[in-house]
Amino acid sequence: MILYHASTSVIELPDILHSRDCLDFGRGFYLTIFREQAEKYAERFLRRGNEAYINIYEVCGDLSGFKKKEFTAYNEEWLDYVMKCRQGHQVESFDWISGGIADDKVFNTIDLYFANMISKDEALHRLVYEKPNQQICITSSKLLTENLLFKEAIKLSL
Repeated sequence: MILYHASTSVIELPDILHSRDCLDFGRGFYLTIFREQAEKYAERFLRRGNEAYINIYEVCGDLSGFKKKEFTAYNEEWLDYVMKCRQGHQVESFDWISGGIADDKVFNTIDLYFANMISKDEALHRLVYEKPNQQICITSSKLLTENLLFKEAIKLSL
């Protein structure tokens, strides 16, 4: 499986230490299966006057010993998990978490829900109409070092 990571630099040896807290799936190294999604994300760096790279990795080896969680839709389970992670609360620990991103449109709904301005039912009703994109959060340093092989980095320009 090929995965992509947008960054302001080449990242041959990814780690979790440089990750921010309180992201959708918590602290970890975030990737996507969609190159176009990574490129679109990297464009933000270019617009801010920074360099932008698409780092390309290949997942190799046996992942069966790692604990994985996959969210296949924007549903109540996904919403509860993202809410806990974004609030910095400990949630069940996984080595690999995949599912939809809380992008701008999705985040607006989540923001209203977090502020108790809409109910969970209303938030879920709004999220039904959003097509999930894809993010993978790797929280295991062992998985990063043993099963994620750096292939190349492509420098982007406007």
